Amino acid sequence: MYETLDQVRADITARLATAASDRRSPMHTPVVATANADARVMVLRGFDPASWTLRFHTDVRSPKVAAIDADRRVAVVAYDRDASVQLRLRGAGRIERAGAAVDTAWAASTNFARRCYLGAGPGAVSETPTSGLPEQFEGVEPDDAELLPARENFALLLVEAAEVDWFSLAHTGHRRALLTRDGGQWIAP
Repeated sequence: MYETLDQVRADITARLATAASDRRSPMHTPVVATANADARVMVLRGFDPASWTLRFHTDVRSPKVAAIDADRRVAVVAYDRDASVQLRLRGAGRIERAGAAVDTAWAASTNFARRCYLGAGPGAVSETPTSGLPEQFEGVEPDDAELLPARENFALLLVEAAEVDWFSLAHTGHRRALLTRDGGQWIAP
């Protein structure tokens, strides 16, 4: 059990860094909620410990993009069942549609992953069950030329956390701390 806020801060940083780089991490797919109380599971793609910024990939046609453009408040919840640790982050989200970071993320993605940005936008209505992909790309990896139109739909969701609520469940006594980038405090679970 941690006894100092510095230990808690190190735990948060380690968990988020691991979650961003290891798809087997229990915190790799946290729940992201926008200010309009719409929540969804997303894949954590990156974490910058210096700025407390989490990076996710998104489709610019997604309803969450409009929600974040209208109100930047975002919450992220991640849970590690085996360790019994929950992280609740609150902060400001922003959508980056262009620039070096977006280009780098796009380049690092596989063509199989990029194909998700070719089809119908998230939430598009369909008369039949659908993946949203164009029929020719169902189960098929497109080549670079076929993916050119997909790039305009790709963006980053960056969430700059203002605070992290760290909660550790333990039969010997739960522990909870609320941290900001500049400080923190222990609080009752």
